[in-house]
Amino acid sequence: MLARLGLPLSLLLLAALAALLLALGVGSAKISPAQIWDLLQGEGDALARTMVMELRLPRALSAFAVGGLLAVAGALMQVLLRNPLADPYVLGLSGGASIGALAAMLGGLGGLAISSSAFGGALFSTFLVFGLAHGSGGWTPSRLLLTGVVVAAGWGAVITLMLALSPAERLPGMLYWLMGDLSYARTPWPPLLLLLATCVVLIPLGRSLNVLARGPQQAAALGVAVRPLEWCIYVTASLLTAAAVTTAGSIGFVGLVVPHMLRLLLGNDQRLILPACALAGGTLLVLADTLARTMIAPEQLPVGVITALLGVPTFLFLLYRSR
Repeated sequence: MLARLGLPLSLLLLAALAALLLALGVGSAKISPAQIWDLLQGEGDALARTMVMELRLPRALSAFAVGGLLAVAGALMQVLLRNPLADPYVLGLSGGASIGALAAMLGGLGGLAISSSAFGGALFSTFLVFGLAHGSGGWTPSRLLLTGVVVAAGWGAVITLMLALSPAERLPGMLYWLMGDLSYARTPWPPLLLLLATCVVLIPLGRSLNVLARGPQQAAALGVAVRPLEWCIYVTASLLTAAAVTTAGSIGFVGLVVPHMLRLLLGNDQRLILPACALAGGTLLVLADTLARTMIAPEQLPVGVITALLGVPTFLFLLYRSR
């Protein structure tokens, strides 16, 4: 079992390290791997050390943490809905978290208050989507997905209203943040620690998640406490989405693309899929952010643009396959 899990995770870890190394070396001034190694040891040129240690490294680690959080949240939602189209962005969780964070910003709050407000918005959006989809006769995955898309559109309208009523001097920063911006991500450790803690907690639940993916009735028949496990997924996915939105704004489709591709390659064992999503999602967003800040340098693109260019065709392909 350990050998079966170890090889793919080791390969994904190597890919993540390679992506981080690329992110540290590529930019307005290219830095070789040997120079990066010297800089990490406290040696080398002072200007290059400042560029790597204070600008590129925090941004790359933040991108890795956000990508991992979104991918794990997407994997959890796909288990709960038993639908590969489920994703925090598509289901409106990112929109709810964005509204909560923007409301805290407009109120002059910061730090923990923004994170708490984003978590409340994501959790409220989750309950709203599931409540509306349930109706009077229970929900189906397709009904839940359509409800999530409509709620996400509604959050988009509320965000537009909030922007229209915001002071003009705050609009550029808020707009760029909403498109997914890692330019000001300087504290990567809280989301990284949350990602690590989530994987440590969820991996022992992998067997129960595997059974739940087959349906709640079968899971209950096999002794799984379905309702507490579903609540755990609700709250965890909301918390992960809120942490990602607070760090980098609204970034779409990472939670859609990564879990689906990994299931095609590695199967559907959640004990492997969840840590693999953390590594692959982080790697994807590090590469996307590196591309976003170098494609039209010295100008920078929002990283959400890059992930959307990858995610929209994938979403349409999956939607076509699930017709």
